[in-house]
Amino acid sequence: MNDVARSSRALLGLAAVAVAFAAADTYVVVLALPDMMTSAGLDIAELQRAAPIVSGFLLGYVGALPLIGRIADLRGRTPVLIGSLVVFAVGSVLTAAAYNLDTMVLGRFVQGVGGGGLVPATLALVADLWPVERRGLPLGVVGAVQEVGSVLGPLYGAVVLAVSDWRAIFWLNCAAGLVLAAAILRLRGARVDAPDIAARSRSSGAQADWIGALLAVGTLACFALVELQPQALVTDVTYGLAFVPVAGDSRWLTPIAFAAVALAALFVIRQVLARRPLLAWRAWGAVSREADLLGAVLLSCSLAGIILAFASADPEQQVLSPAAPLLLVGAAVFAGLFAWRQRRAPHPLIPRATFRATPAWGALVISFFIGSALIAALVDIPFFARITVYRNSQLEAALVLLRFLVALPFGAVLGGWLTRRVSAAALTAGAMVVTALAFLQMARWEQDTLTQWTATVPLVLAGVGFGLAIAPVNAAVLAHTRQDAHGVASALLVVARMVGMLVGISALTAVGLRRFYAASAEIPPLEELCPGQATACEAYNSAIVDAGIAQLHAVFIGAAVCALIAAVLAAVLLRGTRVSRVE
Repeated sequence: MNDVARSSRALLGLAAVAVAFAAADTYVVVLALPDMMTSAGLDIAELQRAAPIVSGFLLGYVGALPLIGRIADLRGRTPVLIGSLVVFAVGSVLTAAAYNLDTMVLGRFVQGVGGGGLVPATLALVADLWPVERRGLPLGVVGAVQEVGSVLGPLYGAVVLAVSDWRAIFWLNCAAGLVLAAAILRLRGARVDAPDIAARSRSSGAQADWIGALLAVGTLACFALVELQPQALVTDVTYGLAFVPVAGDSRWLTPIAFAAVALAALFVIRQVLARRPLLAWRAWGAVSREADLLGAVLLSCSLAGIILAFASADPEQQVLSPAAPLLLVGAAVFAGLFAWRQRRAPHPLIPRATFRATPAWGALVISFFIGSALIAALVDIPFFARITVYRNSQLEAALVLLRFLVALPFGAVLGGWLTRRVSAAALTAGAMVVTALAFLQMARWEQDTLTQWTATVPLVLAGVGFGLAIAPVNAAVLAHTRQDAHGVASALLVVARMVGMLVGISALTAVGLRRFYAASAEIPPLEELCPGQATACEAYNSAIVDAGIAQLHAVFIGAAVCALIAAVLAAVLLRGTRVSRVE
């Protein structure tokens, strides 16, 4: 193996670790959310007001994906990986230093933008490094590493929270993001992109602007100190002077705030005067014209309307948020404007004919239905555990999902290995059939099923099934799109899955709630089940639980239907998948 190949593989390894870390951050907030709410001045009962902490990350993750994917095509995979990690680190600092809900949501949004940008660049990087017929396994490995991050996220959060507070999670995120960015920066000179893309990437120079990087880190650190106001420093006789306002009582009139502004000014001056600045801003003029920023804004606004309409609702009680009608109408208007822009722009966000081949656009549709089924497992398996076996422990109920999550990366690697031996159509269809059968088995669960070892079988089968489908679907969209559109194609594949998850949880919740109300209407009156008692007895409580189980049975059946639809679509739409590179 030559040095270039080793450098390329090392870069892909770093990118995969970064993707895993971003995936872990998505789930780590689940455990930290109560403490974050307290720091934001919210009571634990005000969970709905804290929803933007989660939806803000999702909005940044999905909304910026198409633009970042296109930039990865125009500017190169490596600069996008570095930039995404830096943005992720900045978002981590903003979140860790947040002192109210608004700053916390802003930090999570910025984190989402950075974390989301890592996925399309990494998938496109696989397409650059491996020929079509050999991409399956590396795509499976990347998918597996991402799912491992999802598994380790709650455990990582639990370990940090055991020894420190929630802010330490995000400080560690910042450190990890900057270390990974520095490591990738050292490999920046390697020819890891497609030749034409690599040429653009190197046109700004391969030498790293370490002075600019140090100024950026210093600026970030000072702003973090201004926001965080650490008591150990503020109350110190010497260091505390840096936090004393020179006038008034604003934290932005302190010496440390002035230092932050001064370092930021020096960073800007460095970027203007340096021959090869850290931001490489001179090369971004042409990129901004070719990336179609207006089209990206229109598409992001459409996606934002969809995300806020679905993600702001409580999946156990509501189908849509109260503002959903207005949000969905706005999303439709922006989608129409984006379609108009796609036809008229000289350089559209999505290059024309990118999804002309049936397997290319078919992979997006399949990904949508896979996401619709996947969300049922992520949300409703812990919900089932909470209303039956683990009524007094939300953590133990969530840990039931680990049996599913652990099987997912195993299935992803196996699916990557099988991609070279089984057609994408047959492999994806078979995987989704297995997943559908697992959901149908879950639809037969009773109140005590999770106490039996047999409950593990459908959980593992569902995890393996979803994992098996990752590599062939990714491989199909990369095999049937041009190399200079792999970034935006990979981004839209992720968007399709995420939108499928949001729409899926809404539709399946509607079906489940309808079944719950029907089952509740059949419960005899309290006086009949509990004669002579003023409060609910065991028989009445058991009947309510049975109604909840009926609701989840309907959800699992709906998820099985989504998986079967994905299987049929895969068998039909991926049937002509080629094994040679698109020219």
